[in-house]
Amino acid sequence: MSKYSDCLFVIPARGGSKGIPGKNIKPLNGKPLIHYSIEYARNFVSDEQICLSTDSLDIIDIVGKSGLKVPFLRPAHLAGDQSSTFDVLKHAIESFENQNKYFENLVLLQPTSPFRAKKHFEEAFLEASEEADVVVSVTEETQNPYYNVYEENESGFLKISKGEGNYTRRQDCPAVYAFNGSIYIFKIEALKKADSFRDFKTIKKYVMEEVYKVDLDTPAQWQYCEYLISNNILKPE
Repeated sequence: MSKYSDCLFVIPARGGSKGIPGKNIKPLNGKPLIHYSIEYARNFVSDEQICLSTDSLDIIDIVGKSGLKVPFLRPAHLAGDQSSTFDVLKHAIESFENQNKYFENLVLLQPTSPFRAKKHFEEAFLEASEEADVVVSVTEETQNPYYNVYEENESGFLKISKGEGNYTRRQDCPAVYAFNGSIYIFKIEALKKADSFRDFKTIKKYVMEEVYKVDLDTPAQWQYCEYLISNNILKPE
C-alpha cells in the first residue's frame, strides 16, 4: 500500500478568470496550465485519488486529453467569484464519501502555482501529524511587519505595523511567512469543521525557496513564469 493511500488530491479549476481569461487551460510553455498540477499529483497517487473540480466543460475536455476522468461537474453555486475554496473542497469530499471512498488527508494543489519539485510534497507530508490540522507551503517574507511594513494610525500617519520599531536590521526581526499557494495538506476531519484558515487551531509550515513563489493572476506574472521556464531557472515537475 502506498504511503499516500489516505490522501485525496483536489485540483480546483474554475472556468471564469478575469485577470488571465481561460488561464487554467491556457498553454504555459506549450502545455495547458492545468496539466502541470495533474502530472504533479500523479507522482504520488493513481488517478482514482485525484479530483479535478471544475464548472467548465472546456476544462473537462482539456483534462480528458491527459487521461484523467473528471468525477463531477461542479455546481454553479460553487463556481462564482465569491465561492469559498473551503466549500469547494467540502463538496469534493462529500462526492467521494457518497461513493464510500474515505480519506484521512486532502491535498490541495492550486493550478495557478505550477512550480513544485517532487521533494516539496514529500517533505511537506513528513510535517503532517495528528497534532496538525493543516500543513501549508510558505515562503519567508523580506517585507517584515517588525521592520519595513507600515500602517496608518488614527491621525493618518504611518507607524510600524507590528512591535515598537526597535529593530534596526531586518536580520534581527522574527521571521514571518506568507502562504505561497503551492501545497496544502489538510486533515479532512478538521477541514469539514472549518470555513476559513482562521478556524484551524494548529497550522504547520513547510518553507519553500522564494523562486517557487509564483501565483498566476496577471499577464505580467504569466510572462515571468514563461521566462523562468524558457531560461531553465525552474521546471515544473
